[in-house]
Amino acid sequence: MLLALLERGEGVVTRRVVTEVVPEWVLWHACHVGRLLRVLPGVYVDADLARGEAGGGGDEVRARCPPDAPPLLRLEPQPRRRAALAYADGQAALSCLTALDVWGLRRQPADEPVHLDAPRGSGVRPRSQLAVHHRQGFVMGPPQVVSRAGMPVVRLEQALVDAWPLLPAVDRPAPVIQAVNDRLTTPQRIAAALDRVPRLAGRAELRALLAKLDAGCRSPLEIWGHDHVFTGPGMPPFHRQTRIVIGRRTMYLDVWAERERVDFELDGASTHADPRQREIDLRRDVLLATAGILVVRFAHRRLVHETDGVRREVLAILASRRADR
Repeated sequence: MLLALLERGEGVVTRRVVTEVVPEWVLWHACHVGRLLRVLPGVYVDADLARGEAGGGGDEVRARCPPDAPPLLRLEPQPRRRAALAYADGQAALSCLTALDVWGLRRQPADEPVHLDAPRGSGVRPRSQLAVHHRQGFVMGPPQVVSRAGMPVVRLEQALVDAWPLLPAVDRPAPVIQAVNDRLTTPQRIAAALDRVPRLAGRAELRALLAKLDAGCRSPLEIWGHDHVFTGPGMPPFHRQTRIVIGRRTMYLDVWAERERVDFELDGASTHADPRQREIDLRRDVLLATAGILVVRFAHRRLVHETDGVRREVLAILASRRADR
């Protein structure tokens, strides 16, 4: 019977569930002989999960965990989250940094705690490797909580906002940018979630990032260009990620000067150095030229390290195009 309960709970059981069907001594005996491991008050897991045997990740688990590590830290991410949710007993949802991992936006390092959101006044308490955030007005249901990968998780926009101050400053923009690029959300929806947290640390920086994403910037390099290159005296109003259709092909222009019909492309260091990508770029540029659009490409190195020179070239190109029209 205990084995059936473990299978049903994917390796996680609670004392309450077990003692509903078998005597309590069965639970204690399973712990004594090493069949079960208590990871949280009232929550037990198949001991093979802690050894990394059930999921095939034994070497990784053993490498990161000293023998005296907290039990929750000895589990892989999925059983660790299931154990945390079992401990909360339906009163909490995955949130913050843990939610970003569930949404596929940032892999949570093994040494970070599981984050849960719970209603203020609930009995869910933080434990070792378990951070519990009690929220005023938090409700365990739509629209605040959705189901993803079979687990309750806060809405994406709320996770992005709440995780912002918990990340190192250099790592904060990436999940937000990816969420917008992957069309999981919009800058406007994230901004609405931000409005509900008026005292968020780093609020001004997040709002500035959202404004740039709303203007069409879609990568850290484009944001750099927005802030340092395509701005200031003499620069016209540019359009970002403008959709252009030529024949059967749809393209998006990084920085589009509509009057001058110039598309400035900002080539990242990783993708555009690939010869295959280079060929794709050249074919695209030729197609745009058939529509009278001049494509000018700037590499990551020049944009970042020769910013003033790039600005001068942009202004000269635009002036030349105006003179020719």
